[in-house]
Amino acid sequence: MPNSTLHPLASLPNLGPRTAWFLDEIGVATEADLRRLGAVDAYRRLKFQFGRQISLNALYALAGAIENRDWRSFNEEEKAQLRAKVEG
Repeated sequence: MPNSTLHPLASLPNLGPRTAWFLDEIGVATEADLRRLGAVDAYRRLKFQFGRQISLNALYALAGAIENRDWRSFNEEEKAQLRAKVEG
């Protein structure tokens, strides 16, 4: 994995260098790319590309990055809504 510490996505809440690298690998290189794609579709692509390396926490982290909030602040109802969107 390349050194992604300066990757622009790594500066968003919840997204570190590893997640930024994963996103870059699926064609999401900027915050605008992530916002355009949305958390659910970005998560689906990550899950398809990287399988078990991507957990549901990634879904919450992506949604939090877009909303500028900590992923741990999502309550169970919000998490369930995100999961339903992924499954739907």
